[in-house]
Amino acid sequence: MKIDPTGKNKVSGLIITAFFWLISGLLLHGCGGNTLTPEKGFVEIPLTKINDGKAHYFKVRADGGIMVTFFVLKTADGVFRAAIDSCDVCYESGKGYVQEGDYMVCVNCGQKFASDKINVIKGGCNPAPLAREIVGDNLLISMQTINSNSWYCRFKS
Repeated sequence: MKIDPTGKNKVSGLIITAFFWLISGLLLHGCGGNTLTPEKGFVEIPLTKINDGKAHYFKVRADGGIMVTFFVLKTADGVFRAAIDSCDVCYESGKGYVQEGDYMVCVNCGQKFASDKINVIKGGCNPAPLAREIVGDNLLISMQTINSNSWYCRFKS
């Protein structure tokens, strides 16, 4: 093996590795992470999959054919929260939110929203809330709620 005294091969390797991780992250977020299949009018998510304080992204196909992306997270106050990965203002961008600590940040406009206000404050650029309930060891979201909020995702790719 030849030694590269300029370090160019090492830099190239780092760039390729960084590119790989960037694309992997975009694919996971852009694809919504997990595609769910509704059963008996609900999507069901085991609490053990979403109890780590991180935003978990899911997709489900609404009755009208739109693939709806939403996120669920357990906030520092112990509440499981759910919202469409879009808002009233920026939905046409199709970009959604990313998590930064205890905040969800709109990828389009950069606004930050306290995670513990999801499902409490709605409208404007706040994440569009989804009604949810805990039944046993699962978080349930009705397809009726998904269907009525599907319009937020009509511009997502």
